[in-house]
Formats: sequence, C-alpha cells, structure tokens
Amino acid sequence: MAYLRSASAMLRRGLLVEFSLKRGRLLASSSTDLAERITGSRSGSEGSGWRASSGVVGGVAALTGFMSLLHDPVMSRSEGVQQLESPPVTETLVSRKDTPGSVSADIISDLLADLRAACGEDRVIVDEEERSFHSKPWNTYHVVEAIPDVVVHPKSQEEIVAVVKACAKYKVPVIPFAGGTSLEGQTMTPYKGVSINMNSMKRVKELHLEDMDVIVEPGIGWMELNEYLKPHGLFFPLDPGPGATIGGMCATRCSGSMAVRYGTMRDNVISLKAVVANGDVVKTAARARKSAAGYDLTRLLIGSEGTLGIITEVTLRLQKIPEASVVAMCNFNSVGDAASVAIATMHSGIQVSRVELLDEMMMKAINIANDKKYPEEPTLMFELIGTEAYALEQTSRVQKIVEAHNGTDFVFADTARDKEELWKIRKEAFWSTFVLRPGAEAMVTDVCVPLSHLAECISASKARLQSSSLPNVIVAHAGDGNFHACVLFDPQNEEEVKEALELSNWMVHASLSLEGTCTGEHGVGIGKMKYLEKELGPEALKMMGSIKRVLDPNNLMNPGKVVPEKFCY
Repeated sequence: MAYLRSASAMLRRGLLVEFSLKRGRLLASSSTDLAERITGSRSGSEGSGWRASSGVVGGVAALTGFMSLLHDPVMSRSEGVQQLESPPVTETLVSRKDTPGSVSADIISDLLADLRAACGEDRVIVDEEERSFHSKPWNTYHVVEAIPDVVVHPKSQEEIVAVVKACAKYKVPVIPFAGGTSLEGQTMTPYKGVSINMNSMKRVKELHLEDMDVIVEPGIGWMELNEYLKPHGLFFPLDPGPGATIGGMCATRCSGSMAVRYGTMRDNVISLKAVVANGDVVKTAARARKSAAGYDLTRLLIGSEGTLGIITEVTLRLQKIPEASVVAMCNFNSVGDAASVAIATMHSGIQVSRVELLDEMMMKAINIANDKKYPEEPTLMFELIGTEAYALEQTSRVQKIVEAHNGTDFVFADTARDKEELWKIRKEAFWSTFVLRPGAEAMVTDVCVPLSHLAECISASKARLQSSSLPNVIVAHAGDGNFHACVLFDPQNEEEVKEALELSNWMVHASLSLEGTCTGEHGVGIGKMKYLEKELGPEALKMMGSIKRVLDPNNLMNPGKVVPEKFCY
C-alpha cells in the first residue's frame, strides 16, 4: 500500500526543482564574470550528486532563507596558537551502513500497527524518498547512508508519548526531526529507527503579555514566532539560521547574533516539557522567572540533542521590541584588527545587540551573490538599540573606537529600509559562500574562545585557512568570541575531504589550546564528540554517561550523539 508523503517534504522538493532551474540559468549566464572575479578558485573536481549541486544549494536558500581526530596538538600553552600543528587525520567521510537498531522484519508489522494507532495511517510514512529526506539535514557534510525505518508526524504530546512507548516496547531508536538545519548531524539516523517529524506541532499555546513570556510547541520556527509576537510589541531575541525551530534550538543550545546582549538558549527558556524514554512526560520548572527548586532539569535538557528526551513544549522569555536601532559597518586591514575592535567595544561598556565579523572572502562572496560593491576587506557590523538618541550616541562612541584602531569606511543606517539592506547581507552570508565555488560541498565548523583570546585565535585560524587551496570564509559573532569557518570542497575528492577535515580539526584544537570550546552554538551531534574528552575530561563524560544510562537504559533516544557510548553503556 502506498503511504501519503508529507506536504512539507513535497513542498520543499517542488521549490527545490523550481529554484534549481533559475539558479542554474543565473550561474550559466555569469560564469565568465565569476571566473574573472574569483582568484584561485575551482582547483580540482567540482563534484557531483545532489549535495554538490549549486542549484540545490540555491533551492534550499529559496526555501529556508538560508540554513578519528583524537590526537593532541604538539604544543604547550605558552607557545601560543601560532605554533599549533594539526594532528594527523584518521577520519574520512565514510558511510555507516547496517548499524544495530534497525527494525527487524518480525516486528515491523506490529510496530507499524502501534504507530498507526497512535498517529493515524496517513501520518506514518514508510515511503523511501520520505525516509531518505529525514536521514540527512540540508546543511551538514556528514555522511550516513542508513535511513530511518519509519517517519511519523505526531500532532500532540499524547501522540508522541504513544510513539515513544511503542518504540520502547520493540527496542527501536527514536530520532526527533524538525527544521533539518543542524550542522553536526544531530537528526541523522545511523541506527535507523523511527524519525519523529515535529513540524505538525507549531501552536502558540499561551501568550502572557504582562509576564512577557510565551508557551509554544516545538515545531514553530523562531521567525514564525516573531511574526506572531510583532503586533504585541514583543520578540524572541535568538536568531540562528532561518528554518530553525524552537525545539531544535533548545536541543542544540543554539544562540545567534544577538547572544552578545540576550544570552543563548539556556538563558531564554523558562521551562520545558519533554517525553523521556519510558514515555513519562517531565515538566522541568514552573513559569516563574527564577526558581531554586530542585535540580535544574531545564538546563539539563537544553543542549541534550534529543538524547535524553523529546521536547514537546517550551516556555520562553520575551523582550520588548526596541524603540530605535542603528546598524553600522566598517572595514579593517585584517581579521585580527577587526576582532580587536570588537573586544574594545565590549570593554567600553557600550550595550551592543550585535557585533558580527566577516572576512574579506566572505565580503567577496556577498558582492558576487548580491551584485554589491562593498569593500572586500575584513568587516565589522554593529547593531545598537534603545531610544533614538541613545542609539545614535552609542553609534558615535563606536565610531571613535573604530577610528582609534585604524578602521575605515564607517557607515551607519537608521532607516528601516537601509538597516534591512545592510543586515540582509549577514543573514544570507552562508548561502552566498557557494558562489566562490559552484557545485561544492560546505564544511562548516564553529569554535568559541574567551573574548581576550579572540583576536589571537581568529588571526591564527585565518592564516591556516589561507594556506589551503580550498576556498573558505570566516564569519564571527565577535562580541562573544564565537567564530565559524566555511570550507568549500569536493566530497568525491579524497584529498580535498582530508584537507577540509584537517582545517576543521586545526581550528578546534586551536580553540581548545586557548581555553575555548569545540562548538559555541552548533552543538555536538556526531561531528564534535571526538573532542569532548580533551575539552571536558573523562570524569565529566562519565557523569554525562551516567545520566544518559539512567534516563535511557536501552540507548533508544537519538543514539550515537553527544556523549561517546563508551562512557554510557
């Protein structure tokens, strides 16, 4: 019997095809100009397949608006990050096939019967194309060929309870899926199992205007939520890539460009409800703005990436929409100089809401992708908010700091249209990157260091990236020490795969050598697990493993993610 495919997947595929055709014509008509403007590009093969299609990349952008290396580095802390040597790469983008956990033939019919009883026949999908769609996020370079055995589309917490209980009954893995924008393989299914698509759960359940909080279901996107809140003069301040949902944002402990002022997801969630491995529904806290009652289960689940439970309800702190804002932009000779100004701005006490850094290659890509003529130099972007007079006064202070550090081309905008135009280039930066090498795959990694080490770490990382033949860019949330690299490579070229992995590995070890972290906001997933023991030590991982083992004794909740299983079972 043929099962109904989800409307969301069909819509994505339809937009994908339509935009791919348009994007293909655009690239074909401008290929000569691109070749002239891009230096040192297109070395080696450009790859093939759906992940290597620039049209597909464009299709995802149209739809969403966007988005083992265990050896220690040979260095001492006193030598500084400049002397860091890359450990040898022992990992490639290999497939993981036929891993344990796949639903056996003798129980599949019983499992399907229970799932259909829970969700209805039309929301239990065994179509191969639909299952494949849920096996790999749009934006991740990780390769896992195993696909889920079943995809379900619950509409309520009660249905999720029934699904989790059915999976526990048959010892089948459970993997939550929503926006599909994660970068470290969080929603991939190396052990197959049941993928739970949360996109049918996107209600705003309660809005408390006087308390400035809102209770939502996990499938609602942050952009959708802010559209809902705007008429009330409120907004939710975290802004990761378009397409991200509140549940996924909680699961990965995301942040975004405004974390420098408002904090990360852990600072903006008041309470959660989650379904744990045995089917219980856990409420982590009351709706009060603060509480000292018991263990902080809210923070335990935030960042757990579905390995401890499936989030079904979130209570969020809200903020008032600022009366006025100013967006400013300026240029520098190096990323180190730009980072130094970001640090000086934070030290000055100026209350910025955003401080974003884009290197010269990122600005080149933005110009090509958007037909702009911004200076192709390391660039800082600021957003300052408050009353109109306050925002302008703080902008003047920032300008003086920039000038004192030899920054140039300081411009700012305070009209809605001009601000939108300036900020648009940052929000679309990731997708602009692909014009530097049409047809490439992107390896995106992020690290975060103490603010005092940002200039050193980003300068050293830039030097290492410049030594590579692979096109790459750096983008940073410079106000809190978090920066990203995007490396374009051909996944069919083993040497390029190795080089891209080496670059990511080098950046992580550089960050760790400066008291930083292997990931500031992308999360762990399957990609950053190998660094946790070096960053946190085995004792911390043993504690995490104990928590995982107690809450999920059969290792069914998004297995193979976050904590290496040797510490859990």
